[in-house]
Amino acid sequence: MTWATFYLICFVVGFAFIVLSLLGGAGRLGGHGGWHGHLHLHLHWPHSGHGAVPHAGVVGAQIPFFNFFSLMAFLTWFGGTGYLLAQYSSVWFLLALLVATASGLVGAAIIFWFLAKVLLAHETYLDPADFDLVGTLGRVSSPIRQGGTGEVIFSQAGTRKVSGARSEDGTAMARDTEVVITRYERGIAYVRRWDDLTK
Repeated sequence: MTWATFYLICFVVGFAFIVLSLLGGAGRLGGHGGWHGHLHLHLHWPHSGHGAVPHAGVVGAQIPFFNFFSLMAFLTWFGGTGYLLAQYSSVWFLLALLVATASGLVGAAIIFWFLAKVLLAHETYLDPADFDLVGTLGRVSSPIRQGGTGEVIFSQAGTRKVSGARSEDGTAMARDTEVVITRYERGIAYVRRWDDLTK
């Protein structure tokens, strides 16, 4: 096997996998199918506790430099540059290998930068604990009648939300009373006074 053939095989394999990945839907980083399993995403979002407003953006989005897409880009650029040098120039084979490797690393770096800075720039990690209402601090926005229903307002995932509310013990609660959601059933938040829990 000649160097030109080796480079050509690298180019064809890399380019073919990129095309197959895009046609197969692997370009959808969060999708199910194709080659997405080779792209490892590690998103870190510190737990902010109930009632707190979590960060709206990604705290950390990290992918390894040599993920599937950057490896295929490396093969494509490495193979293409090496083939051109081996086939159409009289460069010493070790120098051609060095230049082809450098070219492959540049291609991989471009793809890595695109993934990290463009495609994953606004990725968010959804922690189920951030959407559990139990323990969330809120405020009565519409008075809760004795044994009846009112409304409570609270913050969840950085958004202000309103829910129907009932007193856990059936007592009336005036507007602007600070409450804690103790359970959430069928669209109704059951609440207790914050003052009762801090005594």
